[in-house]
Amino acid sequence: MKIATLDINLASENLILTNQRALFWTDKSTLIISDIHIGKTAHFRRHGIPIPHQILEKDLERLANLISHFKAKTVIVVGDLFHAENNTDIELFKQWLQSFKTLKWILVKGNHDWLSKSILKGLPFEVFTNYVVSPFRFIHDKQQKTTEAFTISGHIHPGVFIKGKGRQRIKLPCFQVTHNQLILPAFSLFTGLNTRDIPENTTCFAFTDEAVFEV
Repeated sequence: MKIATLDINLASENLILTNQRALFWTDKSTLIISDIHIGKTAHFRRHGIPIPHQILEKDLERLANLISHFKAKTVIVVGDLFHAENNTDIELFKQWLQSFKTLKWILVKGNHDWLSKSILKGLPFEVFTNYVVSPFRFIHDKQQKTTEAFTISGHIHPGVFIKGKGRQRIKLPCFQVTHNQLILPAFSLFTGLNTRDIPENTTCFAFTDEAVFEV
C-alpha cells in the first residue's frame, strides 16, 4: 500500500491529505477519517448478497498502516463508523481494536451510527454529536449549521470527474475544500462517489493509487 500525501494549510494549521482517504493533523498527531461503514458487508450478506468479507479486512489494514505511518496518537471518525445492525463485521472490528489500546478514539456520530448504546459501551470511543478542537469543529453532515470554527465533515462521499484522453472522463474520490469547510472522502472502499453535491467555490483534491492533486 502506497501512502501518497499533499500538505495544505487550513485555519493556520498544517494538514496532510492522503490517497488512502484520510487526513492527518500534524500538530495534534491526529488521524481523521469518515464513513467507514463497518457492518455494511455483513449486512448485505445477511440479505443474500454475496459481498466478500475481505473488503472490511482491507479497510482495517489500510487504517492500521496509516496509524503506524503517521504515528498517530488520536483517531477521529467523523461519522458513520457503523452501517447497520450488530453483526459479524463488528465483532471483527472489536478484535482489531485490541491492537491499538494506547490510542485515543473519538466518534462524531453520523446518521448510520444508530447501534445500541450497549455496543458502543464495549468500544473505546468517546462519542459526540459534534466535537470541537480549536480551530476545527468536527461534524458528520455538512448541512448541520455551524457559526464559528472551520468545519471538517463527511457524509456525502465526495467524488469529482477529471478529463482523460479524448472525451473520456474519469471519476475519482476527493477532498472538497471551501473557505470554511473540508469534506472528507468516505474511508471505506465499499462506497459510491457523489459528484453532484459540490458546494460553491470548492477546491477539489482528487487522488489515485499514486498521488494526491488539486483538480
